[in-house]
Formats: sequence, C-alpha cells, structure tokens
Amino acid sequence: MSGLDIFMKGGWIMPLILIASIIEVAIIIERLIVIRRAQQNVPVFLVKIRGLLKARNIEEAINYCRQERTPAANIIKKGLKKLKFGRERVKEVVENAGRQEVSKLEKGLSVLATISGVAPLLGFLGTVTGMISAFMKIEDLQGAANPSDLAGGIWEALLTTAFGLAVGIVAYAFYNYLVARVNKLVLDMEVISNDVLDIIEEENEEMETEK
Repeated sequence: MSGLDIFMKGGWIMPLILIASIIEVAIIIERLIVIRRAQQNVPVFLVKIRGLLKARNIEEAINYCRQERTPAANIIKKGLKKLKFGRERVKEVVENAGRQEVSKLEKGLSVLATISGVAPLLGFLGTVTGMISAFMKIEDLQGAANPSDLAGGIWEALLTTAFGLAVGIVAYAFYNYLVARVNKLVLDMEVISNDVLDIIEEENEEMETEK
C-alpha cells in the first residue's frame, strides 16, 4: 500500500492536518532563518559601539549599526539618530524600537502554538468520525459485520490520531525551542540597550564637566 493510499484512508480530516503541517514547517523554517540572522556577538558589538561613542563619532556608530542589521543594532541605530534630543528621548525611542523588534521576532509563533493544540484535536475528531463510520457499518449490516467490514472506519480513526499527534508534537517542541531562542535575543537586546544608554549618560556627564 502506497503512502497516498494510507493518507486517503484517513478520511476528510487528513487534508486539514496536512495543511496545518505545511504551515507549521513553513513557520519553523522561516523563524529559524530570522533568528539565525538576528544573533549578535554582544561583547564585540558593545566594545565597538562604546569606542565610537567615547570618541563621539556618532555617524560612524550609526553606520556600524546599519551594517550589522540585527535587531539590537536596529534599536541602537534609531536611538542614536535622536541623540541630539537628549537621553530621555533616546530612551523612549529605544524602548519603542525594542517592542517593534520583539514583535518581529515573535511573528508566527502564536500560529505555531495554535497548530500544536489544534492538530491533535483534529486527529481526535478523525478518531470520532472513524468510529462513527465503523458503528454505522455495523448498523447497516445488522450486527453481522466482520473485521474487514470495519477496517475502513478503524483505519480512519487510527491514522488521523497518529498524524494529528505527530504534527502537534513537532509544533509544540519547536514552539518552545523558538520561544527560548527569542527570549535569549530579547535579553541580549536589553543588555545592549541599557549599556548604550549608560554610555550616553556618562558622555553627557563628561561634557557637562568639561563646560
């Protein structure tokens, strides 16, 4: 029996679970690529930014952030562009930019979480419809059904459950993994943002002292 034949035995629920699995795989691959690109070497970035800010070379610092093209670099770039308006304005911009970057990193995760819950439920729904089909067969045959007569309904019940659980387990596992990776990136962004704000404050104090 071919894979297509086995799939078709699962009944009308199987295409729904298949669609959910396709969406799941697409989200997982896309999020893994985004998170990989978002990774930042925090110590190296901070050393470079600190040096440029200490030298008061703001334009070069902005260009460096533009070249990095990571969420943390985007946050700092937006903050540095508002440096002339004071530390409080920079802090406000950094916080707003941080929320935007976190939202981008979390894109699609809610859908993945939904699939992890819905796919097994679809499988269980297939189980119920399969058993209904089996009992309807028994009724049609007036109780004289043999195992082969019931095989279709049992196939549907077992296949949809197995397929739904498989899709749900994979979605749940990757959801937790991706959430952990996003949380690590968010922590890195907070460390970098706070450090840069401290540097700006130090530089402002030094400038005041020089005056």
